[in-house]
Amino acid sequence: MDISYLFDPNEKPLDRWVTDGGYCAILRTVAFIGDSLSSGEFESRDVNGNAGYHDYFEYSWGQYIARMAGLKAYNFSEGGMTAEKYVNKFADEKGFWDKSLAAQAYVIALGANDLINGSINDVCVEDHTKNAPTYAGYYAQIIQRYKQIQPDAKFFLVTFPKCNCDSRDILQRSILMDIAEKLDNCYVIDLQEYSPEYNDDFRKRFFVGGHMNAAGYLFTAEMIASYIDYIIRHNMEDFSQIGFVGTPYKYVK
Repeated sequence: MDISYLFDPNEKPLDRWVTDGGYCAILRTVAFIGDSLSSGEFESRDVNGNAGYHDYFEYSWGQYIARMAGLKAYNFSEGGMTAEKYVNKFADEKGFWDKSLAAQAYVIALGANDLINGSINDVCVEDHTKNAPTYAGYYAQIIQRYKQIQPDAKFFLVTFPKCNCDSRDILQRSILMDIAEKLDNCYVIDLQEYSPEYNDDFRKRFFVGGHMNAAGYLFTAEMIASYIDYIIRHNMEDFSQIGFVGTPYKYVK
């Protein structure tokens, strides 16, 4: 049996679309950190035109991935979330720094509600409390604090999808790329480069108002799972001991 196709060096992210989680299944616990789009938020509108926003976690793409891959997913998210709010208030209030909720992997999709600013120079690798109060500094601090809780965890940093690709989107992508280069065990899910374009036709199918519909969150789950599957297959050595993450054991070479 030829399995070389799994490790084809010419493969690009999302060339292989998985609907069963693929190699995401080797991750048993994953925390999804984000805003409304990570929370399965639906937008309603009454007869008077008043909008409502409702988080349905069972429709979040994280929970779709959990059902696909048979893993346990934590929703560390809420509509309107920012990196600053997560660090300074939300995670503390919700107890999301608690070691009992430590995960083997963290998928971070923050930025839609943030002021995208700062640079990698705002990140102090040795002491996260010295990070600058910018998007870059707060985003990195989230990773650094979870590294203290789960030192060998893997982190997947999600860019904005292919849409306007304006200066804000480009800056966010650049910041995530730099953070992934500076902090170990970090991988960028580069939707800005590889996702389908979120144009009018896409939105007609997968959005209601300004938020995704149920099919949109399922599509996103398959896309994120396919990208993580790609990352794992092309970095097998990095993930060879994922089963020991969260245990006192490892295979010392």
